[in-house]
Parts: sequence; C-alpha cells; structure tokens
Amino acid sequence: MDIAVVGGSLGGLTVACLLADAGHDVVVYERSPSELEERGAGIGFLPATSRYLVEHAGIRLDEVAVSTGHIRYLTRDGTVAHDDEHRYLFSSWNTVYRQMLACFDRSAYRLGHELVEIDLEPLMLGFSNGLVIHPDLAVFADGVGSTARAKLLPDSRPQYSGYVAWRGVVPETELSSATREVLDDAITYYVYANSHILVYPIPGRDGSIAVGERLINIVWYRNYLAGDDLDDLLVDVRGVSREVSVPPGALRPEHIAEARAVAAARLPAPIAEVVLAIEEPFVQVVLDLEVPRMAFGRACLLGDAAFVVRPHAAAGTAKAADDAWMLRDALDRRPDDPAAALAAWAPGQLILGRNLLARTRAIGRRSQFDGTWRPGDPELIFGLLGPGE
Repeated sequence: MDIAVVGGSLGGLTVACLLADAGHDVVVYERSPSELEERGAGIGFLPATSRYLVEHAGIRLDEVAVSTGHIRYLTRDGTVAHDDEHRYLFSSWNTVYRQMLACFDRSAYRLGHELVEIDLEPLMLGFSNGLVIHPDLAVFADGVGSTARAKLLPDSRPQYSGYVAWRGVVPETELSSATREVLDDAITYYVYANSHILVYPIPGRDGSIAVGERLINIVWYRNYLAGDDLDDLLVDVRGVSREVSVPPGALRPEHIAEARAVAAARLPAPIAEVVLAIEEPFVQVVLDLEVPRMAFGRACLLGDAAFVVRPHAAAGTAKAADDAWMLRDALDRRPDDPAAALAAWAPGQLILGRNLLARTRAIGRRSQFDGTWRPGDPELIFGLLGPGE
C-alpha cells in the first residue's frame, strides 16, 4: 500500500519503519522545516520503545541507554530514606530519534509539510505547501497538538492536570563528587508537599553513555493554578504565549530565579545542586487527553495524537510504539482491506490508552494533591501495561 505517516517524531518513525519493512511504500510528512530536536528530554526506555532498534536494527541497549540499578529516595537533609534494587534503562529523546531516523529512507522523510486538510472518503490529505495526496492509508502521528485530531474529533482536547514539569540537564562532570556519589546508579526521588522531583542519568548530547560523558536529567513536578498563574509561566522571553511548553532558553528570568530559589530552600542539597547547575531549564505542561475512537475508515490516530498520558509511568513513547507494532500486525492479517485492519486494531489500543491514562492520573494525584505517595510502593514502578510490565 501507499501509506502516508503524518508526524515524524518517535511514534511516526516507529510505525513508518515497521510498515516499510513489511513491504509498504511509506512516506513521512513532518511539519517542521528541519529535523527534530528536544534538548534535555530524558525518557524511560521501556521494552516497547526499544523493541524496533533491538529486533530490526540490531542495536544493543547498552549502546543507546544508561542502566541504573536502584530506586532511591532522599530525605530533606540529603540522606537516603529508602533504596530498592530495581533496574531501569534511560535514554534521551534525541538519541532515540537519531537512531530511528537512521533506520528509515531519508528521501521519504519529507520536512516542511504541514497538514491543513483531510477528507476521509475518498481519502485525501492536503498540506500547506499545496501538495495533495491520495494514499491507501493515513497514519496521523502528529503529537499533542494534532491537526488531524482537531479536524476528526474537534471535541477531544487536552486537559490541564494542575501541574507542570520543570525539566533540564547538566553534564555530570559539572556536579560535585559528593553529589555524583549520592545519585550514582539510581533514579533518585524527593517527595514533599504537593510536589516531587526525580533525577536520573541519560546519554550525553552526542549519545555517549560512558561515565563522565553523560547528562543528569531532572523532572520536577510543580503545581500552578489554571488561569493567570499558569498563563504567566507560559509567556516566554519574547512575550509570546505558549500553549504546552516553553523550550530551553525561552523561560523568563524571573521564573527561573523563582524556581532556583525554591530549589535552594526546599530540596535536598544534592538535588538542589543539580537544579541550580542547569543553564537553560524548560517547562512542559502536564496534560491528559483521551479520544473515543482511533480508526476512521482508512485513517487512524497514533500515539500522542490519540492519548496524552502523564509521564509518571514513563510510558508515553512506549504507548506510541505499541500502537505501531499492533498496527503492523493488524495490516499483516488483512493486507487487502486496510479499513478492516484498522477497525480490528483500534479497540485494543483504546483499552490500553484508557488504562494507562487512568493509572498515570492516579499516580499524579497521589504526589501533587493527596500526599499519599509512599517510597517503595510497587504501584509506582514504571511500565506500559502495568507497574513493571
């Protein structure tokens, strides 16, 4: 089939690689005029996310991910309050994107193609540069701000959770030896009233996982009231109001100064040192999104275009990858009827998305509002299908 994938991020690249490997003629249409980059975004490297690189590209996990052996909690004075042996893998968005892009035919990865029009019957996609195509199948993997979702399901909009994630990275060599020792071989948490922060190592900017060349990544969840409180945070240094994130270098100095002051006053010294060392922190609004359907004849929504889940299960990219693998299998079973394949594929992915969304909402309530997050609780283990699964 001629397949159009709209959106060239991790979910779009995963489905494009899988369907191209299955023998289809796949073209990716990405709205950005240049290849994508998300500086400072660490990701939990769950099996669904890494599966394509391992099974199809022959890449070893220890080439693209940092392994940690402990889940560690600190007290306010910086001592260890709780420590469980548990192995996680962490990578960075940039590292995985570069590896996935290298697996796909670059001539079929079309930059500067912004979707502006959709007709379902007959299937037609129109782009801002005037291109009009009539593929056999369209996969919309165009993310949180999905144009396709807005057109197909105008009543399904992201909802604000009540908090944002402050994020950023620092080279591990810029931290004191004492702090590096406290954080060694672990994802490290600090939980306090209506907030929590986690710290973990990820590959360096060049993808290196060697000790001394890695980055230390933080995700700090902080509550902001909807309305003026949140809106002010999202006005960047140029006075532009952002919707879902303020990228590195664009946060206003007064917000950075406030966050650093809170870090110095409220966080354990090792974690505060990391936060204060980050030159260009950025924020991402934590959103929820659920759709009532994912299949529309010979078109479908995939990944964040369908479900936006809170990061607490480290499963957002894994959910998109699972959508892609299950779609490949459904098309393999019904190669002559893509509409029937999508109709068979969608119910299971809807169930997976709803269950994951419910789980991450519950975890978020425990830390940010209810104060019932407990170190060592197995329900807090990362996983796509369930804790540790």
